Amino acid sequence: MRRGLPFLALLAAALLVPAGTSRAVDTGSLGEASATTVGIHNTYDPSAFPYLADALDTGTSMIELDVWDDFITKEWKVSHSNPLGNSNNCVDASSASQLYSGGANKDLGSCLDDVRVWLAAHPGHAPLMIKIELKAGFQATYGLGPTQLDQTIAAHLGSDVFRPADLLAKPGGGQYATLDAAAKANNWPSRSALAGKVILEIIPGTVEEANPTDTLWTDKEYAQHLNTLSAAGQLSQAQIFPAVHNAQAGDPRTRYSDTTLRPWFVVFDGDASTYLNGSIDTSWYDTNHYLLVMTDAQNVPPAIDDTNPTEAQAEAKVAQLAAAHASVVSSDWTKLPTVQSEALPRG
Repeated sequence: MRRGLPFLALLAAALLVPAGTSRAVDTGSLGEASATTVGIHNTYDPSAFPYLADALDTGTSMIELDVWDDFITKEWKVSHSNPLGNSNNCVDASSASQLYSGGANKDLGSCLDDVRVWLAAHPGHAPLMIKIELKAGFQATYGLGPTQLDQTIAAHLGSDVFRPADLLAKPGGGQYATLDAAAKANNWPSRSALAGKVILEIIPGTVEEANPTDTLWTDKEYAQHLNTLSAAGQLSQAQIFPAVHNAQAGDPRTRYSDTTLRPWFVVFDGDASTYLNGSIDTSWYDTNHYLLVMTDAQNVPPAIDDTNPTEAQAEAKVAQLAAAHASVVSSDWTKLPTVQSEALPRG
């Protein structure tokens, strides 16, 4: 039995909203980098949603999975704080009828299976971003590096993934040399063309960033992976867009001393309040058609409740961050499907 409102019902309701409200805007013809959508933080958490499909039923445009690489079992675990066990709402569904039943606490591949099955049951769904926080970083030495993560994603999501190589491909043939060149040319497909597709971004995890002995964080390691694959003519194997994590004035990619890595970053992810504190020109991201994920949206002045604001408050906050050039507005608003399914013109 399905829980919550199905996405198509939400979409139909949104289109019936009177003109002058934010939900009346049709963004399907906009390029992916020209729209502002809404996402949910830590979507895998059973306390937020009994099943991952329940989160997808809100119509959200972004879900987030916290991932640990368990080099003992060679498994990608999904949990907030247990590196050796799964603690989540994924059930490893193989059909739509199984999305809301069965035992949870499955691995990353199972979570991705749930997404694939749900998307197949909701044809035409707007593009979905999956944000992966790799809590402690890769363990390539033990067989859990970028290559193995790509393989897991490809095995469970298949052709549903919009890959870095897809952004490089020019509509008339040929390709751009780097993701930066493709983004600046606004080579993102329209949102309607990306219907049913998944875009994956990955950020360094909190444990990794707090580890003084870790000198190769997830963002840099995956960018090196893209560099290597590109040089070998094998970029089609890559499944993920690495994100520059944490808000910073100017071009945050200058933090990478290896200048050859910088053009592989076209996704940026950080605290919304920092992006809007007056020191950062967020229009730069929009002008260059980079994706900008703003987190903890509720804290941007005027602050609103972090989990249960009114619908009007949440809508106003989304509009505020859309005007500030956010691509995705991330929060813990799990009970506001009309807000989660919003899409606005960016800027």
